Amino acid sequence: MLTISDMHVFYGAICALNGISLEVQEGEIVTMIGANGAGKSTTIRAISGLVRPRQGEIQFKGIPLHRTPPHQIVRLGVGQSPEGRRVFANLTVRENLELGAYTRSQDPVGIRSDMDRVFDQFPRLKEREAQSAGTLSGGEQQMLAIGRALMARPRLLLLDEPSLGLAPFLVKGIFQIIQEINRQGVTVLLVEQNANQALKIAHRGYVLETGRVVLADTAANLLVNDSVRKAYLGE
Repeated sequence: MLTISDMHVFYGAICALNGISLEVQEGEIVTMIGANGAGKSTTIRAISGLVRPRQGEIQFKGIPLHRTPPHQIVRLGVGQSPEGRRVFANLTVRENLELGAYTRSQDPVGIRSDMDRVFDQFPRLKEREAQSAGTLSGGEQQMLAIGRALMARPRLLLLDEPSLGLAPFLVKGIFQIIQEINRQGVTVLLVEQNANQALKIAHRGYVLETGRVVLADTAANLLVNDSVRKAYLGE
């Protein structure tokens, strides 16, 4: 579904990604783990068209995303739930979800159906649909960010640090939701600082260090890899 080949991304003179290559097969959950500054979020932003590679290619179902505007990337079937949630604080929950479907304005029946589906998946959002997003708890804002991304009907969902800043008892629920979304047919590329939880639900994983992929394997193998356990699993 997604192939990244020899991608280099710079912020000014600083090299954030130094020739990374990875792929995501349809139906998978693939996770990227690594320390802060390793290039995980930059990879997500490049796929979404928010930063442009200086070199290399990004292909989504054979279409070159590295030459495609961000709004067209959404229309092609790539949705993102960004790091820090980035909800529109002054708008209601319902208005945030409606904005998630902005590329589908000619499909009001489908939008209503998808909003009902999001409310079924996140009952807390239904209870707060007329409430300003800025007044939600951190966990509720994360649900809203994921729900807003789902409103675009993505075939590939990019999740950037979905458990960041959440209380431990909420983290388990977020990962269960990610698995359920995947079971419903959505492919997931997951960036997550909670490497242990991410590898437990993923099919495969990539380890990034200073803008490079240094290890790629099945998630099960990465969970028992000594270097991964020492560096990222606290063992």
